[in-house]
Amino acid sequence: MNSLVFPGGKRFAFTILDDTDLATVEKVGPVYELLASLGFRTTKTVWPLAPRRQSRLGGATLADVPYADFVRGLHARGFEIAFHGATSHSSVREETREALERFKAFFGDYPKVHCNHSYNQDNIYWGAARLASLGPRLIYRLATVSGERCFDGHNPDSPYFWGDLCQAHVRYVRNFVYREVNLLKVTPVLPYHDETKPYVNQWFTSTEAPTVDRFCEMLTDQRQRQLEDERGVCILYAHLACGFAREGAVDPRVRQRLGRLASRNGWFVPVSELLDYLGRHGGGCTATRRELASMEWRWMQEKLRHGSS
Repeated sequence: MNSLVFPGGKRFAFTILDDTDLATVEKVGPVYELLASLGFRTTKTVWPLAPRRQSRLGGATLADVPYADFVRGLHARGFEIAFHGATSHSSVREETREALERFKAFFGDYPKVHCNHSYNQDNIYWGAARLASLGPRLIYRLATVSGERCFDGHNPDSPYFWGDLCQAHVRYVRNFVYREVNLLKVTPVLPYHDETKPYVNQWFTSTEAPTVDRFCEMLTDQRQRQLEDERGVCILYAHLACGFAREGAVDPRVRQRLGRLASRNGWFVPVSELLDYLGRHGGGCTATRRELASMEWRWMQEKLRHGSS
């Protein structure tokens, strides 16, 4: 059990990082109504720009007026809005700059949190570039030799480069995900800086729960008790548009698990607020090579076994 003390005497910290993939008001609106009613304040990513080219995996953007109004309403209610890249397809530098300015115009400031999207070429330090350690990087390259994509958000020679904009405007970027409800058990320091990746100020890890089934698996009563008993931290990475609500009704398993979690003595705040707090209480420093290697080896093992993001 760690010695971290949370505000208000809370015994653990929990939040959700919701990727905007496939999101519409109809798909995610009921889930956010449930979260708000239970006292959760979480983080939702958005795409500021409408797609201008073919997208592999899309969803609504801030160019869709009803969806933009919905997201503004979430922001006004205390939910955090984060960046998922400029839009659902690869974006060159000027498009990303435009998207960041659009985000600032909508919400009054640049995003504090960014998550890379799928195979977008503007993803920053993605693919093999996520890995600082030689062993995991080599295994990753061998495992993806037939399908490795090019990710250039951190490459100054690429038209997709926006690393300096990320460094200037974004505080936290999501990296590894794990099948572990308490991130303090797998991440030696949270958040952390990786000196091999200078364009990202701070990285953070997440608990993997991309689908409704995995979400429910990670929030069983047993795992909730573990999180509370260990005074842990959980940033649950999910896609709330993927089956969490159908025809206006939230999946009963999701409703039951969130209701049980809300009844526990937890601190339920958005991602950046949680990471800011952790940074003031022991996190936020530069990860050592040993710490990076530990995180990378575990992530690689889970990716090979389960296909982790």
